[in-house]
Amino acid sequence: MRVLLIITGSIAAVKTPDLIRRLKDTGHEVHCVLTKAGAQFVTPLAIEALSGNKTYTELFSLTDEREMGHIKLSRISDLIVVAPASADIIGKMANGLADDLASSILLAADKPVMVVPAMNVKMWGNKAVQRNIAQLKSDGALFIGPKSGDLACGEEGFGRMAEPEEIFFAIENFHKKKAALKGLRALVTAGPTVEAIDPVRYIANRSSGKQGYAIAESLARAGADVTLLTGPTSLPKPQVAKIIEIESAAEMLDACMKNLPADITVMAAAVADWGIANPRKNKMKRQPELEFTENPDILAEISQGRKRPKLVIGFAAETENLLENAKKKLRAKKCDWILANDVGGKKVFGADENKILFLENSRYEQWPEMSKVEVAEKLVEKIINKIGKKNEKYKVISKTTA
Repeated sequence: MRVLLIITGSIAAVKTPDLIRRLKDTGHEVHCVLTKAGAQFVTPLAIEALSGNKTYTELFSLTDEREMGHIKLSRISDLIVVAPASADIIGKMANGLADDLASSILLAADKPVMVVPAMNVKMWGNKAVQRNIAQLKSDGALFIGPKSGDLACGEEGFGRMAEPEEIFFAIENFHKKKAALKGLRALVTAGPTVEAIDPVRYIANRSSGKQGYAIAESLARAGADVTLLTGPTSLPKPQVAKIIEIESAAEMLDACMKNLPADITVMAAAVADWGIANPRKNKMKRQPELEFTENPDILAEISQGRKRPKLVIGFAAETENLLENAKKKLRAKKCDWILANDVGGKKVFGADENKILFLENSRYEQWPEMSKVEVAEKLVEKIINKIGKKNEKYKVISKTTA
């Protein structure tokens, strides 16, 4: 795998030679970008000697741009790792700034980005930094650390960069995930369904589509051939093999059936339970009486159908009795897993974070609140270990916090 390592201004930069060594010893190709501040702690020559490749430092270097332009640097890489990631580079990434080589590469990147923060404990806790981190997680960046401990400045607390071994494990997991689901087909539903009342009005369930889109992208990164069935959302389209846009529950069921068989199905869409029996062809003039009809139960039909995928995963959005209702849904639908969340008090819908109760048979586990991207990554790790390639080579290593 080709790794582009961006080293920024932190005393933790002195740990990067160890990381480069580990990557090279296991066959990874490493290219490095060193910022002006990063060069205060490690030299370009040392990094170049360890990586075996030229170290890039300047955005406006005529020689470097001719040999390997900053756009090409990101294109030839499979993964971009920012380690250490200072508060400065995190701020630039979150706000789309590009005033040096490192930030220009990150703004032009079309590859996954792994961020390994390192900074003072007060800087880490600063509200501006936390806003930037939340934005990056929402954008899909993967975070490793930071850890709590003694800091170079003499203070103690969160801000210590993860150790090279842990960063290496995270990179190895990413590499293994790329092949773990190769050859498997995944069907993901996301967003709301909308049921027409007339050409102007409709009823729907609340859903931004963020969680389903994140799951679809994470499955694709793990090598799966992903088909995403999406209701109306305002999100940019994820990078998956196939996207089908639908509106109603009936359209979603039809699209699901047409795209089976599949190995994995994740039903993250908020499907409206009811539709309108006789939608009007023309705009209604304030006629409040509507006749409802029950929509198809897509999760149950897929779970109990003759083309049932190997793994069927459903979601349960509840406002009360979360565990009890989730257990009932798991039994009734006959799916394999349920991811339940409490959506009362305007939580979850439209937010970038989620708090999941994961159920499998009689077992359940509470996941801490995390970004929807992190939820997707955690779910895909479970999928890999459940039905991924039955080979130790592809098993996700648990030492990483990615």
